[in-house]
Amino acid sequence: MLDIKFIRENAGTIKQNCKNRNVDVNINRLLELDEVRRENIGKIDELREEKNKKSKQKPSDEEVERMKTLGESIKKLEEQNSKVMEEYSELLYKIPNLTHPDAPIGNEDDYVILYNNKEPKEFNFEPHDHETLLSNLDALDFERGAKVTGSKFYFAKNDLVLLNLALINYGIQVLKKHGFIFMQTPDLAKERIIEASGFNPRGEESQIYKIENNDLNLIGTAEITMLGYHADEVLDMKKGPKKYAAMSHCFRTEAGSYGKASKGLYRVHQFEKLEMFVFCKPEESESVHEELLEIEKEICDGLNLPYRVIDVPSADLGGPAYRKYDIECWMTMLAEEGGQGNYGEITSCSNCTDYQARRLNIKYKNDQGDTKFVHTLNGTALVLSRFPIAIVENNQQEDGSIIIPEILRGWMGKDKIAN
Repeated sequence: MLDIKFIRENAGTIKQNCKNRNVDVNINRLLELDEVRRENIGKIDELREEKNKKSKQKPSDEEVERMKTLGESIKKLEEQNSKVMEEYSELLYKIPNLTHPDAPIGNEDDYVILYNNKEPKEFNFEPHDHETLLSNLDALDFERGAKVTGSKFYFAKNDLVLLNLALINYGIQVLKKHGFIFMQTPDLAKERIIEASGFNPRGEESQIYKIENNDLNLIGTAEITMLGYHADEVLDMKKGPKKYAAMSHCFRTEAGSYGKASKGLYRVHQFEKLEMFVFCKPEESESVHEELLEIEKEICDGLNLPYRVIDVPSADLGGPAYRKYDIECWMTMLAEEGGQGNYGEITSCSNCTDYQARRLNIKYKNDQGDTKFVHTLNGTALVLSRFPIAIVENNQQEDGSIIIPEILRGWMGKDKIAN
């Protein structure tokens, strides 16, 4: 969340930023509630001070009555303020992060292409999508996944399992040389942690699976659990940013998903991911953001995938991100009529500044000894849904076999997936 003091002093900027990000928040109402909240807190503090003074001496009968009246007044004000705080907090949490001045302003299609690594391969035969290819190779089974669990769940089989394990090993190899600490996180998190990360665990639009009659939810990404890892801590940042590489299962309801981009593995309810997560000083976050993007590009280049990098527009940033880069890979499954493919997201990396850290009270001490909020950043290293799509579809052969990227062959023990 943003600092309420900053919102008070920059209400016009906040309103424009909300408009740019297509977020409807009544800023005037928030400021009204903030004023009432501060008045109530001031009155409560005054009454408590008076009550405390009187309690330090033997009270007369009249003073006993006065203390009783003070106690009732304090209780009434606290109840009133509790209702005010409920609406105040709801509005404050709805306000998105500020937007980087270089980020494009606009809706989903207003992205800016920052980089193209190479042109995609042109097939001299009609290419297939990954679901067709992997099903024919007895490596993917959606039908039995639906029978056992439900729609958009699946069984990975045979060479797809080996490919997934090879990808994780490859990702670990890359991140190890960049100084990341490796983690395996819980698959569940408390609502406080999920809300702080920017995911909404309640309501029809929620992407989160909630555990019934419990404060726990299945996580949509290890970003959530790694953010919570240092909740309510003051971090020692003298040795530089804290860089974590976290492996977890990820669960998403994918509510409202439809069209080509929901086919096969592109949008599923459960998958595995290797996620980069960094805590750093505010002055480091922009350079760390660029570093995460370069690591994502290094991983994709090592796999010899055709991709582009986009600067995500304001309305598509989500609540926490100050700036976000997506890597989109060429995929056959996204082909329009008459074409052989299109670009689809396989990684993203976000600079969330102190937006998440402020919610979870994660700080550090600067060189002057002052306690400040850290900045948090996240980036996809490897996701075992969309990376296999890109590998399979871009390396398919006319006979339906798949050439394995050279860098993965040592882990897989073969150079081709074939019947």
